[in-house]
Amino acid sequence: MAQESPKNSAAEIPVTSNGQLEESHEHSFNRDLKCSLPVGLGLSETKITSHGFDGAKEGVVEAGQFPNKGSSASPKSSVISPSSAAASRLAGQGCDLIIPTGGRAQQKSGPVVLADEVKNPAMEKLELVRKWSLNTYKCTRQIISEKLGRGSRTVDLELEAQIDILRDNKKKYENILRLAQTLSTQLFQMVHTQRQLGDAFADLSLKSLELHEEFGYNADTQKLLAKNGETLLGAINFFIASVNTLVNKTIEDTLLTVKQYESARIEYDAYRTDLEELNLGPRDANTLPKIEQSQQLFQVHKEKYDKMRNDVSIKLKFLEENKVKVLHNQLVLFHNAIAAYFAGNQKQLEQTLKQFHIKLKTPGADAPSWLEEQ
Repeated sequence: MAQESPKNSAAEIPVTSNGQLEESHEHSFNRDLKCSLPVGLGLSETKITSHGFDGAKEGVVEAGQFPNKGSSASPKSSVISPSSAAASRLAGQGCDLIIPTGGRAQQKSGPVVLADEVKNPAMEKLELVRKWSLNTYKCTRQIISEKLGRGSRTVDLELEAQIDILRDNKKKYENILRLAQTLSTQLFQMVHTQRQLGDAFADLSLKSLELHEEFGYNADTQKLLAKNGETLLGAINFFIASVNTLVNKTIEDTLLTVKQYESARIEYDAYRTDLEELNLGPRDANTLPKIEQSQQLFQVHKEKYDKMRNDVSIKLKFLEENKVKVLHNQLVLFHNAIAAYFAGNQKQLEQTLKQFHIKLKTPGADAPSWLEEQ
């Protein structure tokens, strides 16, 4: 026979004559039992025994020792004396309890999905700055090593020769462009002077009766020369505009791609040198991840270098074709216009302008009318 537990630590539940728990008290017992069980107590810590008292069967639930958060004294074991039916119902309800490691009971449910951590923009910017600083350091070290003659450099002999020829041609074309602009400026001044001189001769031919014919001939000659000079000036300006487009736009765009190719080459050589230095060192658990990461970065910059080299080759090819076509037409125009002007062949000079679809601007055509000025 089990010892009677004190009233302050046990709850007695009345039963009927047939040993079944009354319906009105069973719900109250389950509620009191859940309240009496502390958080974190599972069924593995609960012991259910049965003893007989005066021919009636009663169930005893003994809870193990567990710490009480509200008191420093050692807790007492609580004894609950329900019927066997209530104990069986308790055991059935306890199967749905799960005690996680955190100590809080929760119902069984599906998988719990944790939200991804929100990325910090400041950390992303810091990582970008770190990568940029590391890349700049490697490239600067590679450039200094090449200038000092200590580092190796990847060279495509055929492509480098084409780039050198392009840069040299650009300087020569710029010189031709400056000389043609100087000629255009001087020719404009000469045409302006001839026009003024023709007006002066025409005025004198009207006022000097004895020299009317002589002043008239000179006036007509200077006006004709001024007119032909304007035609030649239009051809020269068209030549200057075409060569300027070729030099300062087409060739400059190709040289910009060349600069990008050279930057990619420096990065490729920098990471290649870094990988070679790591491969020459010891291979252990600390260096193997660095070698693998360096190999990946080297492969990325190698692909970038190959792509830029291919782009430069294609642009140089198209530039050469475009340069030959443009300069051929412009050189023919310049030659025919100059030859016709100094030969005094006005018809040939005008035909040259029609051949290249050049329209001369009449003096004052761009000036606004007096209505627009008002």
